Order: sequence, then structure tokens, then C-alpha cells
Amino acid sequence: MITVVSTMQLHSDSAEEWDQLIRERFRSAHDREGWISGQLLSPADARDTRVIIGTWRSQRDWAAWHEDPAFLSTRARLDELQKVDHRTALYDVIEDAQTNTH
Repeated sequence: MITVVSTMQLHSDSAEEWDQLIRERFRSAHDREGWISGQLLSPADARDTRVIIGTWRSQRDWAAWHEDPAFLSTRARLDELQKVDHRTALYDVIEDAQTNTH
């Protein structure tokens, strides 16, 4: 299992549209092979910063999603709404602890 952490700075006044496009991306990922979970975060002290945390079964599954038409259809618009200094890091998951709701 891997977790992908992407951090980007948004242009002023683009947060609402950018967040909505990411929500659509998350919905499209739900049916993808290997999708586990995703979060969209905004630091309390940096409102134009966004952090996406996605967890996938494998790096291959994550990479395949980037070829999906639903993913690619929003890429150009997202790029217009954010600044160039986008950073992505992949992490191997060593332990995954979650609340047991049963």
C-alpha cells in the first residue's frame, strides 16, 4: 500500500472551483482498481495551500489512474488554478491504524 501526498499553492480566489474539481476527481477514483481513500486538506494558517492525501493499493494503481479520461479531463483546468510549485511524494505504508466502527 502507498500514500501519495501532493501539496500545491492556489491562485487567489480559485479555491472554490479547485476544491470542487478535486471532489470530482475523488468520486472518479472510487471505482478505480486499487483506490483506498483520499483526503483534501487546507492548513489553518495557509488558506491558499492544498494538500491531497491519497492511499492506493500500489503505485501501479495510482499511476494507472493518471491515464484515466476522468482524471485527464480536469488536469488542464486544475493547472490553471494553481501555482507551478506543485510537490508530490510517495510513501510506502508501514502501518495503517484506523478506528474500528464495528
